[in-house]
Amino acid sequence: MIKGHHPSTATRRPDRAALFIAVVLAAIAGLIFWDVSRLTGAAGYSQVGPTTVPYAIACCLFGLAIWTAIEAFRGDFPEREHQEVAPVIWIVGGLAAQMLLLNIAGFSIATGILFALTARGFGKRKLWFSLPVGIAICFVVWVIFAKLLLLSLPAGPLERLFF
Repeated sequence: MIKGHHPSTATRRPDRAALFIAVVLAAIAGLIFWDVSRLTGAAGYSQVGPTTVPYAIACCLFGLAIWTAIEAFRGDFPEREHQEVAPVIWIVGGLAAQMLLLNIAGFSIATGILFALTARGFGKRKLWFSLPVGIAICFVVWVIFAKLLLLSLPAGPLERLFF
């Protein structure tokens, strides 16, 4: 047995989730390389131009992809706990509801729904309580940003009722 290695790690298969992450990182790096390659001649007289930082980011992402793939094949990632799907569905559902309702219902109601569904995803079962609390908090946030700071946030029926 090799020093520092557990016998089960020698027979462990490559980590498929980590390999998928490596592929996604490499794809993002490739997309950045492709997009930046269309900006030819933008540097002008200087060696540093608008393509320098995106190329550096793409190189770093590609390096991370290679590193992640190597670690996945070596089996060095720790075993992950079982993921609960229901909380993720509640939170993603809240995000989707907010995006769909933002222009129709306004910031306070749409973001209040996001608040309530996220609270549900984190284990708060009383939607009848978290929904009005979320809407009230989001209304205060809307007043601060839209009326005091004069930033543009979508107004809905609740906001129009008061302003």
